[in-house]
Amino acid sequence: MNFTHLLAFYEVARAGSVSAGAEKLCVSQPAVTREIRELEERIGMTLFDRLPRGVALTEAGKVLFEYAERIFTLADAAQNQLKELGGLGAGHTKIGASGTLGVYYVPEIVARFNARHPRVAIDLTVTNTERVEAGLRDLTFTIGFIEGPFDDSILSARRIGSDEIAVVAAAGHPRAGRKLAARELVDQAVIMREPGSGTRAIVEEAYRRAGLDIVPLMSVSDTEAIKRMLLSKRALAYVSALSVKEELRRGELTIIEVKDLRIERPLHMVWLKSRSLSPSSQAMFDLVVMESNARDGGAERRA
Repeated sequence: MNFTHLLAFYEVARAGSVSAGAEKLCVSQPAVTREIRELEERIGMTLFDRLPRGVALTEAGKVLFEYAERIFTLADAAQNQLKELGGLGAGHTKIGASGTLGVYYVPEIVARFNARHPRVAIDLTVTNTERVEAGLRDLTFTIGFIEGPFDDSILSARRIGSDEIAVVAAAGHPRAGRKLAARELVDQAVIMREPGSGTRAIVEEAYRRAGLDIVPLMSVSDTEAIKRMLLSKRALAYVSALSVKEELRRGELTIIEVKDLRIERPLHMVWLKSRSLSPSSQAMFDLVVMESNARDGGAERRA
């Protein structure tokens, strides 16, 4: 096996056909077919099932594709970092962020970073905490932003703030301005995120610790949809306070205080312990730390 064979295999697998893979590699279709045939002969296994239209990976092909993907991701990461260190490029940083931070926090940071470093390319992937952690492990991401638990044996972390999971309603809701007990919300028309979401898991765990069981009126997988429902209906919802920051500022939504139950979660910037940050990633790291320190200092002065 050599990298020429492996690259031909990888691009055909990604493209789904020999012709599309050859186009991606800028070589002839017979040349790609020959590379794949030689690879199959060397390892003694068939890697593709030939279909009327395109190809499909065999079980052996699926295994090899996973390794090839890791290999070429590492190669890209090495090339990008060497370019930066050698002053040959403007830099490229790949960021992974879990849902709330990826939508309501990181875009502002990226905008400020871009104003300072307009020639540095930023790739932002919004996914869940588990996939952010996996992306850091396999070097797809250089920095991650998460609001869920993580494996601190492989990831270094810096806390960048906290997020309250709050009961929110439209400003004109009958309960607006009142304090509620957690027990009262058990029987209210409460909207929550879908089962399996981190936000919902935190709320359910907080209620379990309080000896209560909360069953929502409705489960919704999208925070923006929940906000629209709150504005049009007389419902209450448990959502991230960070996700409704603008609606609170405009006075469209309001937080209803739960006097005997406050739910908060830490927000973290994370990175792989064994990996040094490239100059562009270090610049992003430094900006986030500066912003975090400024917020903490502001909170202390207000206190």
